[in-house]
Amino acid sequence: MNNYAEKLELIHWITELQDVSTLAKIWSIKENIPIVTDAEEASIENGLKDFQQGKVRPHLQVKNRYEKWL
Repeated sequence: MNNYAEKLELIHWITELQDVSTLAKIWSIKENIPIVTDAEEASIENGLKDFQQGKVRPHLQVKNRYEKWL
């Protein structure tokens, strides 16, 4: 079964679920799953720090420099 089919099966199962305690557990799992990984969060923080320190270049400047490889 592929990922899409598994998701559809899970959605169907949840819509038919009557047990409130199971729904609460599912909701708790959903609330505790991070939206971004620790590595992604660290990368974002590094980018923000670079921006605050002025270690950035305008998009057009970067585009012009690497245009021949794009």
